[in-house]
Amino acid sequence: MIISGGGTGGHIFPAIAIANALKKKVPDVNILFIGAKGKMEMEKVPAAGYPIEGLWISGLQRKLTMKNLAFPLKVISSMMKAGRIMKKFKPDVVIGVGGFASGPTLRVASNKGIPTLIQEQNSFPGITNKLLAKKVNKICVAYDGMEKFFPKEKIILTGNPIRREMIEIEGKQDEAFSFFKLTPDKPVVLVVGGSQGALSINKSIHNHLTQFSEQGVQLIWQTGKYYFHTAKEVAGAFQDNGVRIVEFIDRMDYAYAIANVIISRAGAIAISEICAVGKPTVFVPLPSAAEDHQTKNAQALVEKKAALLVKDQEANETLVDSVIQLIRNKEKQIELNHNLLKLARKDSDEKIANEILALINQKRSKQ
Repeated sequence: MIISGGGTGGHIFPAIAIANALKKKVPDVNILFIGAKGKMEMEKVPAAGYPIEGLWISGLQRKLTMKNLAFPLKVISSMMKAGRIMKKFKPDVVIGVGGFASGPTLRVASNKGIPTLIQEQNSFPGITNKLLAKKVNKICVAYDGMEKFFPKEKIILTGNPIRREMIEIEGKQDEAFSFFKLTPDKPVVLVVGGSQGALSINKSIHNHLTQFSEQGVQLIWQTGKYYFHTAKEVAGAFQDNGVRIVEFIDRMDYAYAIANVIISRAGAIAISEICAVGKPTVFVPLPSAAEDHQTKNAQALVEKKAALLVKDQEANETLVDSVIQLIRNKEKQIELNHNLLKLARKDSDEKIANEILALINQKRSKQ
């Protein structure tokens, strides 16, 4: 099997979750990933134990730029390389999870008559999956109402696949406190702005570090690579007060295990994981996301009394105050925890794996 896509954690980690579920069902399955050269999948996929090939591909810039002149060449180059990979690897099925590389890979696979499936994480699809929808055999989605974007007869509602090891947090508190060098007698706030970080969240934390310290609140702050060094410099004086700065959290299970409250963007995978662990969360949706879908994602939880929402442009003024209030309000935390767990879907990876295996069986039964 080939799994293609990436660019951000929101595409990469569902892909790894699907691969893990397939391996569980078919232990001797041969899985190859195809990603975009220079993107984070080229590092994260091998770290998860899977081989990956890279294509020379990137997105089309929305404004007029010289980079767009190379785009047609990149597409042709990527389709040729994807074709060579298919010829050598001979996949039974090709799966796309969104992101630059999945476009040429899935296009080549469908042209060759290889069964194809795409998984769309968001309530508003990315351009790659929209373009592929007419060509592929099945489309696994996480939200109702996706027939607005995709052919209805191809859609299967599965939810978003999440890595099981990320949400298995029971009994890990002692290890987690030791891992982050924090103490169990003070509350912990986990800050995650997505795999790339989030500027408004980072600046809000930066500007209010003293407030956390004064309130006796410990912090696990995932900054992303662009803000990491700035955060390191400003947080140096707070290290002894339980402020931990990391560029990227590899052990999210540990972070989830000891977090009392989470601050997060409202990407689809973040929401799926947070529902599964049931940790009270203040969402700060990314306003520039397509069709403002992150706000819609978060608002759906707010309406079910499962989360709080702070607008991006108001984060600096109100985010930290909202979090401190939530830390002090145990009843609200219990309410959010209870309502989040009701929304959790923990078997999405298995459902998608079953759909993939069914596609292969259909093809074989016709041969």
